[in-house]
Amino acid sequence: MKIWLAAVGRARAGAARDLYDEYARRMTWPLTLKEVESKKRAPPDELKRLEADLLLAAVPNAAMIVALDERGTTLSSERFAERLGVWRDQGVGDVAFLIGGADGHGDAVGKRADLMLALGPMTWPHLMVRAMIAEQLYRAQQILAGHPYHRA
Repeated sequence: MKIWLAAVGRARAGAARDLYDEYARRMTWPLTLKEVESKKRAPPDELKRLEADLLLAAVPNAAMIVALDERGTTLSSERFAERLGVWRDQGVGDVAFLIGGADGHGDAVGKRADLMLALGPMTWPHLMVRAMIAEQLYRAQQILAGHPYHRA
């Protein structure tokens, strides 16, 4: 199973990027980061539409889509690992995690998403979300492998 992370905006060098890179290096599942941004200035609704199109175009068409959204479902690390394990066991080839822009996801992402996932009720900086999802992906991988990294 190949994991994709598509995010609006470019990550700058710094602690959040370093933390993302650390967990990405630990992964045995291939993890590809795709950064997108609209060069066009537009009102918020139009910008969300443009960003949604860019995010969806950055990942494989047949990918299982997980939209990171504060209104989504919250899952424990164990349930998150179970979900990924089910997809892996069903032969899903690609799972794509989408991080929207400052105004959230456009309608196209919501319609295409197989799962809307929240990392809790708080709002997180987009660069932190990259690191947090990379850590949870690594944790899920370790849970599924029976490794003691996760201490339930």
